[in-house]
Amino acid sequence: MASSSSSSSSSSSSSPTCLRIGIIGFGTFVQFLARTMLKQGHVVVATSRSDHSDLSSRMGVKFYRSVGDMFSESDRIDVVLLSMSILSMADVVRSLPFDRFGRSGDLPLFVDVLSVKEYPRDLLLQVLPEEADVLCTHPMFGPESGREGWKGLTLVYERVRIRNQDICQKYLQIFETEDCRMVELLCEEHDKMAAKSQFITHTIGRVLSEMDIKSTPMDTKGFQTLLQLRDNTTKDSYDLYRGLYQHNRFAKEELEKLELAIRAVREKLLDVPNGKEHS
Repeated sequence: MASSSSSSSSSSSSSPTCLRIGIIGFGTFVQFLARTMLKQGHVVVATSRSDHSDLSSRMGVKFYRSVGDMFSESDRIDVVLLSMSILSMADVVRSLPFDRFGRSGDLPLFVDVLSVKEYPRDLLLQVLPEEADVLCTHPMFGPESGREGWKGLTLVYERVRIRNQDICQKYLQIFETEDCRMVELLCEEHDKMAAKSQFITHTIGRVLSEMDIKSTPMDTKGFQTLLQLRDNTTKDSYDLYRGLYQHNRFAKEELEKLELAIRAVREKLLDVPNGKEHS
């Protein structure tokens, strides 16, 4: 069941006020999140397959060539933020050097920001050490929608396995401080809703792209909305769209419903009663 949440009690007063956050996968979206984390005073370090060292330096983020290097320093990392493509997550997580992450019982909180939720939850529970805490999140906004601030924008999350409530709450406070709408939701419920909304939105946008629709001198407002939908969805990589389908078990059903709906509309168009064509 969905619920709005804004606070929970801390269980450890010894943890620092600011977090040291290690980001794995330093793409555009997580760079956007990192700027607000830095603004709030958190320490951010990062690693990625691509070399983002110049950009990281300008942002005030220390960049490492590998995950192993990022964890080789003595400073503890409180949160590991996983921000890679849905399709590459399994390979990345299984390659993590868990022996460098700290002593058993002193592991960081693992947080993902993927657009599907059951898949990363199950993967992290399967691969991570049992002592590692897991928080699954989906910020329902990005650099465009959050350009003027995060107030009123939604963060969906599930506390999958949390022992250190203090670290978990301090991470969630990053979003609470920006006045986000905090929605605590089971991963299964998230994926059901996302298949009916996000996946269908992307599907319609991709269909419009395949149709190669173009602006005309007589565009209606409705058609302009369709063009905008196409442009917004095709800005994202096809790997993201493929991941929304392959790793959300409810997406196949919604695609089948869409195909059936198109057939039903076509049949209604062809089923014109005799003598009523011009009525």
